[in-house]
Amino acid sequence: MSFDLSVIPNKNIVLAVTGGIAAYKSAILVRRLKDAGFNVRVVMTHGAQAFVTPLTFQALSGNPVHTELLNPEAEAGMGHIELARWADLLLVAPASCDTLAKFAAGLADDLLSTLYLATKSPVWVAPAMNQQMWAAKATQRNLNTLVEDGVHVIMPDAGSQACGDVGLGRMPEPEDLARQVTQYFHRAQRAIAEKFGMLAGKHVVITAGPTREAMDPVRYISNHSTGKMGFALAAACYAAGAKVTLIAGPVSLDTPNGVRRINVSSAVKMLEISMQMLDEGCDIFIATAAVADYRVAEVAEHKIKKTGDELNISLIKNPDIVATIAQQQKRPFMVGFAAETRNVEEYAAGKLVAKKLDMIACNDVSRPDIGFASDENAMMVFFAEQYQMQKRELEKASKQEIAQQLVEAIHDALHHEIEPV
Repeated sequence: MSFDLSVIPNKNIVLAVTGGIAAYKSAILVRRLKDAGFNVRVVMTHGAQAFVTPLTFQALSGNPVHTELLNPEAEAGMGHIELARWADLLLVAPASCDTLAKFAAGLADDLLSTLYLATKSPVWVAPAMNQQMWAAKATQRNLNTLVEDGVHVIMPDAGSQACGDVGLGRMPEPEDLARQVTQYFHRAQRAIAEKFGMLAGKHVVITAGPTREAMDPVRYISNHSTGKMGFALAAACYAAGAKVTLIAGPVSLDTPNGVRRINVSSAVKMLEISMQMLDEGCDIFIATAAVADYRVAEVAEHKIKKTGDELNISLIKNPDIVATIAQQQKRPFMVGFAAETRNVEEYAAGKLVAKKLDMIACNDVSRPDIGFASDENAMMVFFAEQYQMQKRELEKASKQEIAQQLVEAIHDALHHEIEPV
């Protein structure tokens, strides 16, 4: 069955596979979810492993498969908490009769049942079982309890079953499940756009990722920035109704839907494109990029050969992109970022004033849970004095959630500015 899905980037699905012959469909479901642009991690019960091997799901998802409650390699054995935080949706397909009973009773004796209790994400179950087991009063009572608890139940299909019976109990086809999941996130995106349509009519320019400063044709100076925060902000600004231009350093991330992307490498090129955006009309400039402070004074034409124990290279200071944009006559609303390893708030508040910014968001990149490569962040936001707004603390959350909160902060500042006396 063919189907057309728009890509939903940066959404995380935990697919839980329980014991039943329908587990073979879950392997196809992983592929369909990946095709639709989702990040997928798979949890398998012991019963599921009797039907399909974890290696199959690892190969299809590109991620290790989770099978045990206490995993010493995941947050000191708290793997279920890590998965619970990571998930944007917990999808149990197939959901066995036993799993439904555990969920309804609140048991927590394995990885999946514990994950169910630990997650704040929506939970969907796609029951699959013998038609008589489906019709049993106990099963229906458990389903009613789950619905009352907010679980979304995907009704099974009717037809021939592996046991030879005919009736309700077949898991829907993987394409149908993938379509339902995709439609759910599309509806959620539209709801966000309606709620956070705060930047309608604005042109937002965002710099993201690192810069690379060439030493010779094969070497360069750079940093650990992945661009994840900037890309999440680009998606959030677009969802808020803005026209978004993303000036991206060298990163391996998909372009968010609806966003115009311009790839650059060096700080000088990033500044050049940023200035061009001012000529196009820029209302909000968000500088999330981790721009190299220095570049090589003279880039070697050929590869530098190893000739001794030391190599001396002369560096010159790169332009300060956000400060340069802030000094322009037709300056946009300026948002800076400060990634620090100590005295985070002190340095950020100083940059806010020194670079004449309207707003700055700072985070502590020395923390391993919210550093450059993390999918989560936590930030403190400061505003320029003329806005007379209190600083905001954005508690640890996914970078997508942090991005939405930053959009709110920008909107509030734009609409609460008090003209200086």
